[in-house]
Amino acid sequence: MNRPSTVDGPAAVLWDMDGTLVDSEKIWDIPLAELAVRLGGRLSEATRAAMVGSNQERTLRLLFAEVGLPPEPEALADAGRWLTARTGELFTAGLPWRPGAPEALRAVRDSGVPTALVTSTVRELTELALESIGREHFDITICGDEVTDPKPNPEPYLTAATRLGVDITRCVVVEDSPTGVAAGVAAGATVLVVPCDVPVEPGERRVFRESLVEVDISVLSAVLSR
Repeated sequence: MNRPSTVDGPAAVLWDMDGTLVDSEKIWDIPLAELAVRLGGRLSEATRAAMVGSNQERTLRLLFAEVGLPPEPEALADAGRWLTARTGELFTAGLPWRPGAPEALRAVRDSGVPTALVTSTVRELTELALESIGREHFDITICGDEVTDPKPNPEPYLTAATRLGVDITRCVVVEDSPTGVAAGVAAGATVLVVPCDVPVEPGERRVFRESLVEVDISVLSAVLSR
């Protein structure tokens, strides 16, 4: 998919979902805590923070380690099915936007610059989330169960850039978590960091902003030029 973009602006904008566009990390808190109890333990704040931005497999492995259970494949699969079903129930009720997110999505979409949703969430739940967010904002979506090496590895963002037919070094990634930011930077993109529940350390190709309020393509072009 090769599409023109502005000379000085981003070739594409690659959006994270949980904690960036929607305040769903707080929704994830509920089934993760419930699953920990079902498995005979409790979920600590430190382990929960380590899960932010991770895909489901890594999240479950962290949870099993927390409650002292061996990560046997069948047990992980059973826990994954329960977690997906329970989270789906909560997602169906609707997802709260992060400040400025719907306006930022519309502004970027209206600019004509290619866009992608690049999330660690599995496809089944992403489809439910898109009912709230709106599929029309994205040319493509890349989900956590559709890549071999999920965030913090660069594969999800490299895959998005390849499918859009753009140079990743000319892309702006919008992220909230250390895991997602690491993925974007490793891919070669510039990252607009809008922290949500977990602090993100300063570093190479990271531009920080408190919220997505008033973010549009001109703001993202400025991010890319820094």
